[in-house]
Amino acid sequence: MNTDDVLVFTAAVASGSLAAAARRLGLPPMVATRRLAALEATLGVRLLYRTTRSLSLTPEGETFLPYAEALIENETAAIARLHSESVGAAGLLRVSVPISFGLKFILPFVPALLHENPELRMAVDLTDSLPDLVATGTDLAIRIARLRDSSLIAQKLAANPRMLVASPDYVARRGKPRVVSDLAEHDCLALGAATHWTFRAPDGDRHARLNVRLACSTIAGCHAASLAGGGVALLSNWYAEGDIAAGRLVRIDLEDARPEPINIWAVYPTTQLVLPKVRVFIAALRATMERAGIRNTAE
Repeated sequence: MNTDDVLVFTAAVASGSLAAAARRLGLPPMVATRRLAALEATLGVRLLYRTTRSLSLTPEGETFLPYAEALIENETAAIARLHSESVGAAGLLRVSVPISFGLKFILPFVPALLHENPELRMAVDLTDSLPDLVATGTDLAIRIARLRDSSLIAQKLAANPRMLVASPDYVARRGKPRVVSDLAEHDCLALGAATHWTFRAPDGDRHARLNVRLACSTIAGCHAASLAGGGVALLSNWYAEGDIAAGRLVRIDLEDARPEPINIWAVYPTTQLVLPKVRVFIAALRATMERAGIRNTAE
């Protein structure tokens, strides 16, 4: 059995179509079609129902899929373990990172990482949404969030405390909220479709309903609007501290609660193996965050 043929099968199932699998694997569509046909001929069964618009597993395909996935993962693990660590990381590393965090912490160290690992190439996707790691062929995603998807394989990298901020002009016009309930009377800058912010208080969590005058699809948008006097924003400490020190933003500490902490996570598509190229990236990111005072501490 040719593992290249098996890889086309698993990629087609993950991607939802043979065409998407071919793009992910860098193959011409006809080559992907021939490889799947060769696998089905070798096994003597049909694995997929295929039309021009859809793809689904046959009963035999459902039975074979977990064995196929294990075969591919085991082959990848074997090659990685046999590959000498002395040559460093190699191959294409696809990473998805939040826009603001990526610009501030990740892209500045990437050139040095590539210089230290001549066989390494990188594709960095700057986005505040979490992609389908398998379907997009993403090796690693860095996210600052509460991870609700139990199917994700995630490792906490660091704590990420946050603060409320507003511009000096906004504070002069509207004052500062003193307690959580005061936020209902202020213009709040929401991320996406958020309608509430969560705060930690001695008697438990409190959820502040937002009076949203402006919503932005990225944290960078909320940050820019807060600098321009657009309202109260909830930002990571590392994002706001420079502006506070320079007087461009004012920190708002509530008397009865503090913003709910969230964490910085490394999110993987599989539990089977962390490849050398992923390990060297994570090590470089940890070192960068340590220098910036961002550490893996308890909430």
